[in-house]
Amino acid sequence: GVRLLLNGLCTNTTVKSLDLKGNNLRTMGAEALGKLLRQNKSIRSLTLEWNSLGMWEEGFSFFCQGLRANNFLQRLDLRNNQINHQGAGELAMALTQNTSLQELDLRWNNIGLLGGRALLNCLHSNKTLKRLELAGNNVPGDILKAVEQALDHNQDREAILSETQNQVNILSKEVLSLKDEKNKQFMDFVDTVDKQKEERARSEKMSAARVSQLQEALDEQYSIMNSLKTKLQMTEAALALSEQKVHTLGELLSAMKQEQNSVAECHFRELQQQKQEGADRESKLLHDLSAASEKNLLLRNQVDELERKCKVQQDQLFQVKQDLTNTTTELKLRAVEAEERLEVEKRRFKQSLEDMESLRVKEVDRVVQQMEASERSMHDRIQRLEAIRISLDEELSQVKAAAVAERGRAEEELIKVRSQARLEEQQRLEHLEEKLRLMTESRDEAQNCFLKQKEMVAEAQAKAKQLSLYADGLKRRLEELQQYVDRKEEEKVTELNKVKVELQEQIGHLEAERTAQDGLREKIAALERQLKALSSNHREALLDKEGEISLLLEKLRMKEAEISRMREEEAQRASFLQNAIMAYVQGSPLGTHSSRK
Repeated sequence: GVRLLLNGLCTNTTVKSLDLKGNNLRTMGAEALGKLLRQNKSIRSLTLEWNSLGMWEEGFSFFCQGLRANNFLQRLDLRNNQINHQGAGELAMALTQNTSLQELDLRWNNIGLLGGRALLNCLHSNKTLKRLELAGNNVPGDILKAVEQALDHNQDREAILSETQNQVNILSKEVLSLKDEKNKQFMDFVDTVDKQKEERARSEKMSAARVSQLQEALDEQYSIMNSLKTKLQMTEAALALSEQKVHTLGELLSAMKQEQNSVAECHFRELQQQKQEGADRESKLLHDLSAASEKNLLLRNQVDELERKCKVQQDQLFQVKQDLTNTTTELKLRAVEAEERLEVEKRRFKQSLEDMESLRVKEVDRVVQQMEASERSMHDRIQRLEAIRISLDEELSQVKAAAVAERGRAEEELIKVRSQARLEEQQRLEHLEEKLRLMTESRDEAQNCFLKQKEMVAEAQAKAKQLSLYADGLKRRLEELQQYVDRKEEEKVTELNKVKVELQEQIGHLEAERTAQDGLREKIAALERQLKALSSNHREALLDKEGEISLLLEKLRMKEAEISRMREEEAQRASFLQNAIMAYVQGSPLGTHSSRK
């Protein structure tokens, strides 16, 4: 069985630790272990305690050869394997070439003085072994001290190597960073040089373009100067003609001034008459405007009162929102506490169930059945509590949705009212401006506008009354909503108190069950201790018996070998005697007589 298992593990790449303690491995198992160590590259820890591998020299030599070729194993346990000084010598030869093993446990074997010296000599060449246990091997104290010194030297050497490796890594990183910085600086310098060259080329191109532009501008100025000279000549001729025209126009202007003075006197008289009429009209319009302004002030005061009422309603809505948020946070906190308690109880019950399931005794089975029944009851209770919590959450969500919907409706209605008031105010202002403009045109239009304003004021008052009534209705709705929320909160508080009482009762039952479980655990622990003691005693007895049986088997083999040897000797003696008797019988006269007959 061990050979098949180890053959399967030869190509495995996931197993990191292998424990074959107390499996009575023999030569075939040791050979399979050697093959495993030669081929497997993933196992880091191997435990072979209580296997008597040292009794089979050939198999143990194969195992040592595999250990010599392995460079991945880090921990090896060979306690109580009856390894003598020869096996220790083979182990030492394997350790001289092994470069991965760090811990080796050889306690309670028969290594002796020679094996200890061999292991000490191998430590001079092996620099990776950090821990070597040699207790119970009849190894002298000076050799043990020397082995400890060698191991300490290996540990110090590995620490120094690790430090130096770290320093080398740090220095290499610093060197790489310096190289990167130098490369960056060099590339920046090259980039700056290239940029300077490009800028010089650009400046040269720009200067050449500017020189060409200046040259073109000078040529254009020369052409402009020539054109200006020709224009001056043309303008001088035009000036002479214009002087003649000015003289003729001056005579015409004098005549026109006389006519204008006469016309201006007539217009002045007409303007005075129009001013008097306009003053009378303005006085009347101002009187009308003062009356309209007073009415506008009254309307504005009413609008301000409506806005104040809206603000008060907004404050009340904000307070309702805060109360709702506080209640929701409290309910959430309580729900979270209940969930945490339930999770703690679940974890406790799961741990108790796992502990109870691990036992194999009839009493433990009964306890497991009782615990399963209690767990079922607790699951039912937990499901009931979860259903209650879900129902509470649903009720909370419904209440929140209703409150949010009512609040949205109220806000929408307030926004509509405000928008309507603003639009009406804007319309009124526009109408008033139009009326003022029309009043400047005629008295009749002013009177009509005044009548229209009166009608608009009446409508505005009616609308203000309607808005006040609507605001009162909204206040009543808010009060009803607040009363509804208070009722719901009281109902929730009563339900939460009921849930708390039920939880306290369940906690009392759970504590009683926990005390019973603690008593059962103590009994189980005592039984486990007894089982462990009995199992340890049985193991020791079995190991002793196995050692005795192995010794007896060896003696039997020796006896069988001696018996087979004696049989062969007796067969040889019998054949010699038979031959001698036959020869004697043939040579004697009786033999001749019998042959004649």
